Amino acid sequence: MQRSRITRALILGVPGIALAALAGCGKKEQAAAAPQPPQVGVVTLAPESVMVDSELPGRTTAYLVAEVRPQVDGIIQHRLFKEGSDVKQGQQLYQIDPSTYDAAYKSAQATLESSRLLAERYGKLVADEAVSKQAAAEAKASFLQAQAAVQRAEINLRYTKVLAPISGRIGRSSVTQGALAVNGQATALATVQQIDPIFVDVTQPSSTLLRLRRELADGKLDGAGANAAKVNLRLEDGTTYPETGRLEFSEVSVDQGTGSVTLRAVFPNPNHVLLPGMFVHARLSEGVKANAILAPQVGVTRDLKGQATALVVNAKDEVELRTLTTERAVGDKWLVSSGLNAGDRVIVEGLQFVRPGAKVKAVPAAAQASGNAPAAAAPAKS
Repeated sequence: MQRSRITRALILGVPGIALAALAGCGKKEQAAAAPQPPQVGVVTLAPESVMVDSELPGRTTAYLVAEVRPQVDGIIQHRLFKEGSDVKQGQQLYQIDPSTYDAAYKSAQATLESSRLLAERYGKLVADEAVSKQAAAEAKASFLQAQAAVQRAEINLRYTKVLAPISGRIGRSSVTQGALAVNGQATALATVQQIDPIFVDVTQPSSTLLRLRRELADGKLDGAGANAAKVNLRLEDGTTYPETGRLEFSEVSVDQGTGSVTLRAVFPNPNHVLLPGMFVHARLSEGVKANAILAPQVGVTRDLKGQATALVVNAKDEVELRTLTTERAVGDKWLVSSGLNAGDRVIVEGLQFVRPGAKVKAVPAAAQASGNAPAAAAPAKS
């Protein structure tokens, strides 16, 4: 009897023990399931020295442009140049049929000789009072008119040889042999462009012009004479043009509609690397900025107002939202003038998983977005 009671107690006690064991396991699982702070990749900012440049986009323009047009009427007999070649000033480009102009010139010469003989004869006779002074004067006037006619005929004959007005590179010909050329025609026979030196025209807001003039006066820009600065050129393929140019700040006017100005730089172009119409970037060095704060662009976003912001991990491993003032792009970074300091840990990885005030675990960014600072800054955003 006593044995059966003990057995019954043991059997009834098993569920209680099991329940106690299960309760203990649940507490351990709850402790193990406690959320861990998210891990983010950060870049620790350090002051750097950076070469600050202003980059002005623009296009190349020929230094001189001259359209070749006929000055007499006639049939084109010959084209005497190769399209796309370099020509010299005074070089013959076309030959217009000279036959009618040659005949007119010879006729004018004959008339001149006849007028000369008559004027000489009347000059002798007037001394003997054989002819009146009026007749002698009229003969002399006819001689002078004949002289002018010869000069005019000679000019027209010379114009049958169409010459290059300037030295430069000549483009395509708009006419072929056998075409009719007409004095004063709307279409040019060809166009000659002088491209050494060559212009680079850049259009910028008037505020940029004021800033550059102020920096030139303060000695922040390398001068190249009165009211001009030295400027370098970056080509479309990213390479640097070897020649140094001169950017003029004089003789500019503001477009009242857009508030912009066109600045003109002059570059040597001895090898004809630059061609009219190319898109280039003119770069002006504004000096070295020491202790600059450069923030990775991947860690900088814009709010609804367009203001630059960044998320920073503070000393308590909490996320802070910082509002930044950025000056310009420097490679893959922003040059920050306010909002960030040396030693700040900027979040560049895991931004989508955190919010201001949240606890995080900061580790160095795997991509190492901080990298090495580029040697020069990109253009200021005006």
